[in-house]
Amino acid sequence: MGILSPTVAMQKVTDITPELLRRMNIDAVLLDVDNTLAPPTEKKPYEGVVEWIEEMRKEGFAIVICSNNFNSRIKPFSDSVGLDCVAMSLKPFPFGFNRAKKKLKEKPKNVVVIGDQIYTDILGANLAGMKSILLVPQSEEHGLSIKIRRSMEKNVRKKLKILKRGENYVDK
Repeated sequence: MGILSPTVAMQKVTDITPELLRRMNIDAVLLDVDNTLAPPTEKKPYEGVVEWIEEMRKEGFAIVICSNNFNSRIKPFSDSVGLDCVAMSLKPFPFGFNRAKKKLKEKPKNVVVIGDQIYTDILGANLAGMKSILLVPQSEEHGLSIKIRRSMEKNVRKKLKILKRGENYVDK
């Protein structure tokens, strides 16, 4: 699968530990929002996300939200969880990842992208020379474009043994 393969796959963001990130030689984290930190279009994060962010920051990890969504969606959300953000990232192209990397002042090899989509988050991380953690989507989505992307992801997730919400992942 190569360029579509995540470095690691996990169930949800709150399953990611500081120990895992240290084993990956990570100093900084780029986070997707929709279906990673919160349900799409919701302003409130999933249970445990705020505490997870606080723990990661306390453990010394720099964190920036990196989303394809508009600033009007991402900025209020990032402010509510106390993080900087890069909106309209144009994932999978590396432009947004590079803007976020500059904010963090980190080398790509020490940055991990965490998100739920193979063709945006994982592909983009690989194109930018960053590591990645693929998550299981936590909420149902109804838009046509996301349904098309999810359909395209099915075969990739199957080959990676990453199938659907509720299933456990193992580090590759």
